[in-house]
Amino acid sequence: MSAVLSETVVGKIVAKQPATARVFEKYQIDYCCQGNTTLVDACKRQKVDIDQVVSEIEQVQNTGVTEHDPDWNETSLTELANHIVNTHHAFMASELPRISGLIEQVSNAHGQQQPELANVAEVFQMLRQELESHMDKEENILFPAIRAMEPSKSPQAFPFGSVANPIHAMEHEHDEAGNALRRLRELTGDFKPPANACPTYMVMLESLENLERDLHLHIHKENNILFPRAKELEQKLCRN
Repeated sequence: MSAVLSETVVGKIVAKQPATARVFEKYQIDYCCQGNTTLVDACKRQKVDIDQVVSEIEQVQNTGVTEHDPDWNETSLTELANHIVNTHHAFMASELPRISGLIEQVSNAHGQQQPELANVAEVFQMLRQELESHMDKEENILFPAIRAMEPSKSPQAFPFGSVANPIHAMEHEHDEAGNALRRLRELTGDFKPPANACPTYMVMLESLENLERDLHLHIHKENNILFPRAKELEQKLCRN
């Protein structure tokens, strides 16, 4: 086992090589909201074999498998913010109402046999409302501030003070979204369809799992890359 890798925080592992996210998704290791957790501690929390996880991560690293995204640690903050809006926010804007409709259909058809569907609908509706509000604040408050800082040679005066203030609020909301995702996974038995599941039921579960996967990447790019880089830039401007 690589001692260096096991003591590396999981967010940095994925930031360096996005393809490793597949390993973390496989073992349900939170690399976004809990991105500052070391790999060894994350494995202990999930009760998975650290040696096996390290082996699979190293296999991805050694084969050079990469995702299509560029290295977001090297691009401009503006480019990363635009990517998040155009890719992840756009995905959510499309999927959230679609999944709401699927959950309603499935609840109406299977609610008596699967009473947990009422809780699925409740948790998802809360998640949808929070995400839509969250993305609006990012697009209209936080991301414009980050874009304004980047070409500047001096600190910017924002109505909210330091850019760290809205970032802290966004990180808290990410934690809430992560809790909702875990609850949805729990309520659906890891998105596994029951024996009586109709095609719409299976599409609903698949859609929820895809939403979870995308939101993990979305939060990871913000918590572990965009936000730390933005705070670092602001601190640098304040020192100049």
